[in-house]
Amino acid sequence: MEYQKILSFLAPCGLSCRKCFAFTKGDISFHGKELQKLLGNFDIYAERFSAFLPEFKDYPSFKKLLAYFAAPDCIGCRQGTCKYPNCGVIDCYKEKGVDFCFQCDDFPCDKTNFDPHLEKRWLQMNTRMKEVGVEAYYEETKDICRYL
Repeated sequence: MEYQKILSFLAPCGLSCRKCFAFTKGDISFHGKELQKLLGNFDIYAERFSAFLPEFKDYPSFKKLLAYFAAPDCIGCRQGTCKYPNCGVIDCYKEKGVDFCFQCDDFPCDKTNFDPHLEKRWLQMNTRMKEVGVEAYYEETKDICRYL
């Protein structure tokens, strides 16, 4: 895939917007809508099944979460606002004039405001992009789950 197209799918931190739960054009949104269609009016069946399959007692909560996944509101970190609270990358990459953190002379830095788990992933993703290039990194990761 060409570099400019990849920019619409990968956030400046390296995470895949395409695989994010909040991305309007993402895989989760697409499959959430498809699952809603497949389930149709399953509410009455879930209520009936809950009498002998206790897992179905939670169907109303599941349905609410599925509705959230099917109707996301983010157009991507580069075009909208980042869903991560107090993300330090979203403004920094613009100020530095780079597409990804690894392209910055200050990488790695302590400006991300990420929790330790995400900071570790951020460092791994950007280090890998620096090693193999953005296009190769995208090809390596395009089919891997975002939420590791």
